Amino acid sequence: MTARTAAARTTAARALAGARPTPYWLDDPEHRPEPASALAGDERCDLLVVGGGYSGLWSALIAKERDPDRNVVLVEARECGWAASGRNGGFCAASLTHGLANGIARWPDEIAELERQGARNLDAIEEAVHRYAIDCDFARTGEIAVATEPYQVQELREAADEAARLGIDADLTFLDRDAVRAEVDSPAFLAGLWDRRGVAVVNPARLAWGLRRACRDAGVRIYENTPALELAATGGQMAVRTPYGRVLARRVALATNAFPSLLRRVRPYIAPVYDYALMTEPLTGEQLAALGWKGRQGLSDSANHFHYFRITEDHRILWGGYDVLYHYGSRIADEYEQRPETFRRLAEHFFAYFPQLEGVRFSHTWGGVIDTCSRFSPFFGTAHQGRVGYAAGFTGLGVGATRFGAEVVLDLLAGERTERTALELVRRKPLPFPPEPVRWAGIGITQWSLARADAREGRRNLWLKTLDKVGLGFDS
Repeated sequence: MTARTAAARTTAARALAGARPTPYWLDDPEHRPEPASALAGDERCDLLVVGGGYSGLWSALIAKERDPDRNVVLVEARECGWAASGRNGGFCAASLTHGLANGIARWPDEIAELERQGARNLDAIEEAVHRYAIDCDFARTGEIAVATEPYQVQELREAADEAARLGIDADLTFLDRDAVRAEVDSPAFLAGLWDRRGVAVVNPARLAWGLRRACRDAGVRIYENTPALELAATGGQMAVRTPYGRVLARRVALATNAFPSLLRRVRPYIAPVYDYALMTEPLTGEQLAALGWKGRQGLSDSANHFHYFRITEDHRILWGGYDVLYHYGSRIADEYEQRPETFRRLAEHFFAYFPQLEGVRFSHTWGGVIDTCSRFSPFFGTAHQGRVGYAAGFTGLGVGATRFGAEVVLDLLAGERTERTALELVRRKPLPFPPEPVRWAGIGITQWSLARADAREGRRNLWLKTLDKVGLGFDS
């Protein structure tokens, strides 16, 4: 171990000492609502929503907006917003396709329309935040993708040029080294591409809690600590069994995302992966001045194993990403939410990007599970003669796209052909992941190959090129 490496590890260890092992956003007793009661006995409704994250909350709320007389029930296994919806990075993007590059690669003939509908969806989220008076620090700051290696500079230029060539109405600004460091100062930054209006930042837990309140005010009956155990058709309607009761519903919207779907046919399309984040203590005025980060833009770097980072309203920095962990058998467990070796690695990377912040301490460390699918963007479907609808596979970009997904699911349950359901994105599914042990081995090889590409100026090996060709991928 070199002296420089040893010093970096010491700095990281000091910064992490005393950090709370819990998601920062959920550690908020002032705004966190009291849990709703669990379901005991039988319920009947027009629409049952299973899952109390963004997907489920938007589904329930929009269903009531479309028809205030609709009888809507929502069941949640724990508390609304406790999983990915309450512990993500707080980036609310317009993109429905996990970024413009992925959208162009997979839906070249449809990308302009996808971008238009995505932008309209983000506007609708902003409007809902204001209409329902949701106090969640929502701000249309935009996001800067930064280059930290020379080859990535040209990639950012090409991305801006490609958007212009396709006539996509995106407010993209290329920033050279001096321009990007004038926005946020890091010696690692070589260039940037600023999407000025396609991304907002938000306090994700308070957004979920605000949607929960709006649902209840609209008349949605919410039962928390009520896992859905089984789905079955009975007498022309659907029955969902819970530990202490049952819900009979004319229609069911499944919004369980990374967690095992009540429809077994959906499970092969999802690989649940764990992502991790740190939050700093509030920065001092001197530390803020050293950064120059005045616009509160979100940022991410351009590697395959990338970091995402943003500043909060109270001047903390969230720093996450890089490691993405899949557990054999698609296992999900609370114990995976803390991973000290990942937190140490993230802390070392943080101070490499921002050496001027040495001495800053981290207040919170946490992880959460993401519903990854092979095309990095959501997929949709129905079952039981159209009485059950679902959306899943948001792959880490669900803060915004889940609202669009809720609209799609409600369209499908109504049997309506709309501009949303006409999209190829909606009509076609991704390729499923293979069964175990091939799934576990394939994801491991892919992760190794992505890291190797990062070390070789982005050059993809034969394995990655083959996955690209057949439409399989793996990302966070």
